[in-house]
Amino acid sequence: MAYAQTQTQSNTGYKAGVQDYRLTYYTPDYTPKDTDLLAAFRMSPQPGVPAEEAAAAVAAESSTGTWTTVWTDLLTDLDRYKGRCYHIEPVKGEDNQYFCFIAYPLDLFEEGSVTNLLTSLVGNVFGFKALRSLRLEDIRVPVAYLKTFQGPPHGITVERDKLNKYGRPLLGCTIKPKLGLSAKNYGRAVYEVLRGGLDLTKDDENINSQPFMRWRDRFLFVQEAIEKAEAETGEIKGHYLNVTAPTCEDMMERAEFAKEIGTPIIMHDFFTAGFTANTSLAKWCRANGLLLHIHRAMHAVVDRQKNHGIHFRVLAKCLRMSGGDHLHSGTVVGKLEGEKGITMGFVDLMRENYIEEDRSRGIFFTQDWASMPGVFPVASGGIHVWHMPALVEIFGDDSCLQFGGGTAGHPWGNAPGATANRVALEACVQARNEGRNLMREGGDILREAGKWSPELAVALELWKEIKFEFEAMDTL
Repeated sequence: MAYAQTQTQSNTGYKAGVQDYRLTYYTPDYTPKDTDLLAAFRMSPQPGVPAEEAAAAVAAESSTGTWTTVWTDLLTDLDRYKGRCYHIEPVKGEDNQYFCFIAYPLDLFEEGSVTNLLTSLVGNVFGFKALRSLRLEDIRVPVAYLKTFQGPPHGITVERDKLNKYGRPLLGCTIKPKLGLSAKNYGRAVYEVLRGGLDLTKDDENINSQPFMRWRDRFLFVQEAIEKAEAETGEIKGHYLNVTAPTCEDMMERAEFAKEIGTPIIMHDFFTAGFTANTSLAKWCRANGLLLHIHRAMHAVVDRQKNHGIHFRVLAKCLRMSGGDHLHSGTVVGKLEGEKGITMGFVDLMRENYIEEDRSRGIFFTQDWASMPGVFPVASGGIHVWHMPALVEIFGDDSCLQFGGGTAGHPWGNAPGATANRVALEACVQARNEGRNLMREGGDILREAGKWSPELAVALELWKEIKFEFEAMDTL
């Protein structure tokens, strides 16, 4: 695109032709309103494109603008509806990279629609040729807009009451192997880990209704396992039954059946299935009393690269608005990507009511959630008993710690693997409550507990050398 083109006076009273975006959409003197939705983008302009022009192009193409002047601009109040780039700053330590901040009038977005929100903000502008790369880093959702969303079906406080579990993180497990088990053997695996001491088990994200295990059979055998484990332990148990399906009609059929058999919680792959489906399911869960676990399958396709895509903190905010009681959030210490400061930044955005701007944790805007219920962060991915002190210290009580291979990989079987995790968790919680330093004394705490728990002792020996030490990609 050329950036110094002539304009022609038309007989209709406007100037036809192409003009710089910055003439209309770069407004450094603008003060954002409390009702504006704010967005922070990381952008790299093409060579020869000024930062102000590139940032204005982002504001234009994600709101009211197009590449040329159009006469229909005269039919509306463009100044009322346009997005405005109100601030640009260079990214420290990077060449030709800038943070640009854009304010969007609230009227641009349909009430209660994450689908429309993301379609507006990122639906088209990421393919704009004037940009080499673009990443949506964060958004500030105004209270006026938040109040149009239902949010989580139940939230952290209500879930604790439903499960009668307090004063510690929830403890879970993903059934392994994730694919290939028959429904009956799958239910057996669920029973073993629940009776061994776990609170919850889960389907993996890609368990739907495959030929080796149709969904209805899995649901029935799993519910049988839950009820048997509850009868033996005297504790409330659950399993995240994945209702993700080819169509919304199929999804709702599976959800209805889960309710019919009495399961307490179901699961959804919110990113691959889509926000419209997720919001519909969350609304149904609220009305029907089921908890909703959310898996983030496919997220790293759009959030892993530092310079292009959408940061996970934005996806987490969108999920909280769309609706979910749990959301996978990485582990910091496990096999998945996640630097501690950045991870805890979006974890707080998931579960706290008010979060101050804090660039050191990647939080670009102060966010008031206006009493919208919080979401349990789920730490999963390559964790085992040696990680327990750090997990309890990092995530605190309002979290769900999920060990897949770290349970099923125990040499004595699933139930002893679950017992090892439960003993490790309760030992760490007790030590913390007594004032001990988990990060400094964690190893000693676990070894002490292992003296009276042979299940834990074996797990400590098995995984003592297993570490995941790689350079983080997602850094500030």
